Amino acid sequence: MTDGITYAAAGVDTHAGDRAVELMKSAVSRTHGPEVLGGVGAFAGLFDASALKAYDRPLLASSTDGVGTKIVIARAMDIHDTIGQDLVAMVVDDIVVCGAKPLVMTDYIACGKVVPERIADIVRGIAEGCEMAGVALVGGETAEHPGVMEPDDYDVAGAAIGVVEASRLLGPERVSAGDVIVAMASSGLHSNGYSLVRSVVAHAGWELSTAIPELGRTVGEELLEPTRIYSRLCVDLAASVPGLHAFSHVTGGGLAANVARVLPKGLAATVDRSCWDLPAVFSVVQAAGNVPWNDLESTLNMGVGMVAIVSAADADALISASTAAGVPAWALGEVIADPMAPASADVVRGAKGVDGGTVMLSGAYRVA
Repeated sequence: MTDGITYAAAGVDTHAGDRAVELMKSAVSRTHGPEVLGGVGAFAGLFDASALKAYDRPLLASSTDGVGTKIVIARAMDIHDTIGQDLVAMVVDDIVVCGAKPLVMTDYIACGKVVPERIADIVRGIAEGCEMAGVALVGGETAEHPGVMEPDDYDVAGAAIGVVEASRLLGPERVSAGDVIVAMASSGLHSNGYSLVRSVVAHAGWELSTAIPELGRTVGEELLEPTRIYSRLCVDLAASVPGLHAFSHVTGGGLAANVARVLPKGLAATVDRSCWDLPAVFSVVQAAGNVPWNDLESTLNMGVGMVAIVSAADADALISASTAAGVPAWALGEVIADPMAPASADVVRGAKGVDGGTVMLSGAYRVA
């Protein structure tokens, strides 16, 4: 008589999962303020929403995302904590675009095999990102998928909820001709376009350990640079800059397509490519893969991770506040009446299902 088949024999180690939770508990707990009830390990995260009574008309904002194929780099380098900051940034920085303050976040990790230390590293990175963003990590799930994923494979996703007073909601309805388009610098590639970037790396014959003089570090170190989290800064700007009308989080689709999403139909934004120095990583990727410039800028952020649209009277104050907070900012262009010029590689109208305004790019990038 043979022994029966156990869950562990089928490839799922519940004890390893429990060990991972123990390793991550302290990092998660550091994101909890007095509004979080029940601690770590409950079936559902609890958040005391009584503070919302102070709102006249609270609107809940939600977002969910992952980190795309950047996760391949993390796995290859066996560095798993930075990917957590990427996840938080991709989720909460979508929420603040409408002026909402992120409140709570949850995460989901699917893996081929639970390695407690690796899972704890991932969650520790997520928790550290949540601390940076000012959001509570109130729950999560780790799922072991033997037979579906290889033992060292994993993927991460997250979701968050925030709140904004209806009368302070930011968006296209507030934007008008004469507003200034302000760029807020990215920390690098952030967490989109990695399928293109990884193809360029393979084409160039680089290893992740290859040192690139123009970058001052290895390929792997550059590609794992965490996504900048703008959450706290954007919430502060929304509260302190009266003429702030809209934000745009520059992710998939690049600068022009994402700005077009927050412009009303009938208005256009001008963007002068020559008004900032293109960070080296973008010109390195372009040159190594001979990537067409219009394809590059419709895929990557080109050094601009967040955009603010603000009245001309308040533009300097917003630029100064962002720069003082450690995020370089500068004027990109302005909002004008849409001239309805023929569409070209330099003109983007609407994007991602939004029948919005137009972005017109001009000039050439300043490449070192």
